[in-house]
Amino acid sequence: MRDTGGVTVLHDARTRDFASDNYAGAHPEVLEAIVAANGGHQGAYGADAYTEALQDVMRGHFGPEAVTFPVFNGTGANVVALQAMLPRWGAVICTTTAHVHVDEGGAPERVGGTKLLPVPTEDGKLTPELVDREAWGFGDEHRAQPAVVAITQSTELGTRYEPAEIKELVEHAHSLGMKVYVDGARLANAAAGLGVGLGETTTALGVDVVGLGGTKNGLLGAEAIVVANPELAEAITYLRKADMQLGSKMRFLSAQLLALFSGDLWLRSAQHANAMAARLRAGVEGLEGVHVTQATQANAVFATLPEGVADRLRERFRFYDWDAARREVRWMCSFDTTPGDVDEFVGALTEVLAAR
Repeated sequence: MRDTGGVTVLHDARTRDFASDNYAGAHPEVLEAIVAANGGHQGAYGADAYTEALQDVMRGHFGPEAVTFPVFNGTGANVVALQAMLPRWGAVICTTTAHVHVDEGGAPERVGGTKLLPVPTEDGKLTPELVDREAWGFGDEHRAQPAVVAITQSTELGTRYEPAEIKELVEHAHSLGMKVYVDGARLANAAAGLGVGLGETTTALGVDVVGLGGTKNGLLGAEAIVVANPELAEAITYLRKADMQLGSKMRFLSAQLLALFSGDLWLRSAQHANAMAARLRAGVEGLEGVHVTQATQANAVFATLPEGVADRLRERFRFYDWDAARREVRWMCSFDTTPGDVDEFVGALTEVLAAR
């Protein structure tokens, strides 16, 4: 511990782990934006200059009719958005690895009252054919009615959809009378990897609503719901409050989102995290006993390790098991991961493997 003049620092700021991009701190440019927004008084609950300016910035990314709603976290964005998109009798088709299905404590079901229809996939991605496994029973009063297709970009397995794949999914879903939601917790990483804009992989392809990630890309508890379909905006206006996602001092959420998306900070940060993941993959995939299991298309590397290796490596670095039965792990890189961090991690893994 050390005293920095009023605040006691309780951690070693040199520590880097590979468990999650949520482990990273806030980007310095984002912290500067929060401080800059702090002077004087501004209207509460979004009636402030920063939230107003945010609307224009987001329309530049997502189209002239886009409406943006800052929220506190990704779970809140997902719950509010899906509620707004669904009739009370509706259901959501997603993958079995979708965050809304496995990582939100049942919030879509418990809070949102949403029926999920998960479909198994090998790479975390839906296709029209996979959607059709659950897109049936329309008009059957005994079955929750499929009403939304929810995809994640980039996916929970570190893969990403090509724009053509999303366009095909959107056209198929719309032809069935269904809407499309993109959980974009790592949308910046996908867009950076594809070399396209944020809207070019979502709303420009017909996606109805986007949950726009910020926390995993350097923000401090700020995400957003972006609605391309203005008919849904009214519902989100009320649901955001009812679901406890309406910030009273919203200017501080909006100031962060402005810092990230008004210029190229989102792109620089995502490109860097992606590059570090590529460096990590290149460093481990030739090691004996290490098998990379998914394409590395964003800022995640998935691999299987020999028995006992993960636990010994975790004595120096924190990271998560993905499938313990297969000894599969997930390593995440962040905007502040350095080449030295990656090389140190690869060196530690090499030592553990050699010591078996």
